[in-house]
Amino acid sequence: MEHTKTYYRHDHHKDDRYIIVEGPVSSDTLSQYTFDDGLVAFRRPPEQFEAVKEIADLPEGRIIICRDGDNIIGYTTYLYPDPMERWSEGNLPFLLELGAIEVSLNYRSLGLGKEMLKLSMRDDQVEDYIIITTEYYWHWDLKNTKLNVFDYKKIMQKMMAAGGLEVFATNDPEITSHPANCLMARIGSRITNEQIDQFDKIRFTNRFFM
Repeated sequence: MEHTKTYYRHDHHKDDRYIIVEGPVSSDTLSQYTFDDGLVAFRRPPEQFEAVKEIADLPEGRIIICRDGDNIIGYTTYLYPDPMERWSEGNLPFLLELGAIEVSLNYRSLGLGKEMLKLSMRDDQVEDYIIITTEYYWHWDLKNTKLNVFDYKKIMQKMMAAGGLEVFATNDPEITSHPANCLMARIGSRITNEQIDQFDKIRFTNRFFM
């Protein structure tokens, strides 16, 4: 996929340094940088850095990063859905998952999540995909933000909307297990009605099961 780059001003610096938002980047490119110690949402930073590089090596994998100099302070991952989840049913080649989006605690409130999402969608090839994200409240940083799950949900949905993702209904048990959870998706402009029907069937698997 096309590699695009933009520059985002980090106004908290007094020496006119910039936050760079770029991608998709390869694992070789990622290896040239460091991975910020504040990126701890999923696992220890060194372990998560290795996981991100592995995703970059996947045929469908796409990694968007933001960095302060050579230090990665945020990233977004795109890959095929986990084989253990319903979204992989049918092995639909046009269904891509926004697997993770994280910004280091010291760089929050700068809009970097939105910038990464907007950059992701500048690639024309995303128009051939349905991009989904499954938002679960137990992945959210409620402790540091001091927000309740519903206020955090509003923030997440607003950020995802910057990338063109909208809320979609589903009967997936993990999502319906709590009202703060949700499924969001962006339908590419070249997605066919048949492909949308296939997506709808996955969203409501066993809807008539008694």
